[in-house]
Amino acid sequence: MIRGVEFSPLDLLPVQLNVSLPTMMLALLLFNAGFAARIGDIKNLLSRPKLLASGLAANIVVPLAFIAAMSATLTLWHNPQEVQQILVGLALIASMPIAGASTAWSQNANGNLALSLALVLLTTLLSPILTPVVLHGVGYVTIGDYSEDLHELASGGAFAFLGAWVILPTVLGLAVNRIAGQGRVAAASPYLKIANMIVLTLLNYSNASLSLPNVVAYPDFDFLAAILAIVGGLCVVMFATGYGLSQALGVSRPDTVSIMFGLGMNNNGTALVLAATALAEHPEVMLPVIFYNLIQHFAASFVDRAVSQ
Repeated sequence: MIRGVEFSPLDLLPVQLNVSLPTMMLALLLFNAGFAARIGDIKNLLSRPKLLASGLAANIVVPLAFIAAMSATLTLWHNPQEVQQILVGLALIASMPIAGASTAWSQNANGNLALSLALVLLTTLLSPILTPVVLHGVGYVTIGDYSEDLHELASGGAFAFLGAWVILPTVLGLAVNRIAGQGRVAAASPYLKIANMIVLTLLNYSNASLSLPNVVAYPDFDFLAAILAIVGGLCVVMFATGYGLSQALGVSRPDTVSIMFGLGMNNNGTALVLAATALAEHPEVMLPVIFYNLIQHFAASFVDRAVSQ
């Protein structure tokens, strides 16, 4: 029902964007993040290009290395079709920019919200370049229709979607922040945190509704166990990479929190949209994306608890 709530589409030449309740909830998360950010902190990040560049590089290189390792390991798996489905799902995860939800987790954990926003915006703005690179790269280690679909998908792009539901609401939030002033922002902060958690819960629920009912009705236990193990491993690797990178750079605790949430969380809502349109004949590729979306929030909750102690 949540995913079925739609409004009049936006005509943004040369594309038309569907407006739904999930996309509006995603936009609300980013608006809240922009509204709550400290403008001065964002300006200070410009003098620290090494931090942003390191986070961007890790967000691309580490997932690709993980997928390459999995493609070699999964040659031992008994079902080649399932191997392709897992690899394509991992490609969709790795090709997406950092999730807007990471800003909500960072905000709630008192991280550097400006750094979180910068990582989201930077990976989003560069997605017309980075997303095709990742999809083409994994396309060369997959076979058959799966390889062809990845290459075709890489030739398209999700920049219009990301621009409308990530970049624009963030910029609007920053503009309102500028007008309202830090006093009003501080007063609204507790309510924004509550709103963020409600929206995150609804987004997770609505995304899971795409495939999990069929998984429960027709379970393939060894396939599901393999997906859980692999995407769980990728999630742990990415959060650990964020922590290791922050320690290597010697950054502050708020920066460490934001880097961990940034590298550990990807914009899987966009990945599901792309999968539903370009890979409709292979619905199983959505399972790794959905599972990663769920696992990354469980992992984020553990990180949130750990850094709050």
